[in-house]
Amino acid sequence: MALGETMIIGLLAVILASGVILYVKIRRKLRMISRLAFGTDSFIEGIRSQEDRLATTPKSVSGMTSLCLPQIQRDFPEFSLDEFVQRAENQLKASLTAIETQDLGRLSQASQDLKDQISLRIEDGQRRGMREHFQKIKVHRTEIARYQKREGCCVITLQSAVEHEHWEEGPGGQQPAKSGSRMVQTRYNMEFMYVQDPEKLLPGQTAAAVICPQCGAPVNRLGSKFCEYCGCGIEPINLRVWSLNRIQES
Repeated sequence: MALGETMIIGLLAVILASGVILYVKIRRKLRMISRLAFGTDSFIEGIRSQEDRLATTPKSVSGMTSLCLPQIQRDFPEFSLDEFVQRAENQLKASLTAIETQDLGRLSQASQDLKDQISLRIEDGQRRGMREHFQKIKVHRTEIARYQKREGCCVITLQSAVEHEHWEEGPGGQQPAKSGSRMVQTRYNMEFMYVQDPEKLLPGQTAAAVICPQCGAPVNRLGSKFCEYCGCGIEPINLRVWSLNRIQES
């Protein structure tokens, strides 16, 4: 064997040995990282295990209920958080079901703004030839995330931790490779608005500046049914309705 061939074989042997040593070191390092991060020597098994945990662990929500609820109840003495949350969760489920069935009739209690939002999402799916599915919907927790007073209205934003199966279906029931059925843990923000019925307002009045029809005194407390000065009922002029205006996944 020629000297040159011997040197080449020797060099290849050194490169191969170095590669094996490097491979062993990298594999040992990955095992150590996997053991620390996932409690298993297999990095792939650790990743899969982490994905499984994320699929079954509810998302955290922005819990500002303890701060916002007293403010809301001062403005609306008859406000019931339990009833409000139940209504919100029902409407959230109805909205997801409306997207799946492509039937806005399921949103009988929703505002026109929300119906328009859902309608646009359905139309987008139809334009792409896809249909969204939501199954096994479960709401883990709902909290008040924000309470705002704006000119003419008040806004309560709720945030819900939600679990559901979600996938898209194409023509003939085919599912894209990257959109198979899977359990998803997510959050939804729901914005409820409380506005004055415009048909009950006098010209120039706003929901933030209502007057008593009997004595003309300003009604400063939102949600009041009686004038603080003369006791006259003001519900006919102070008619307001909470409506779900927007749902956004976060």
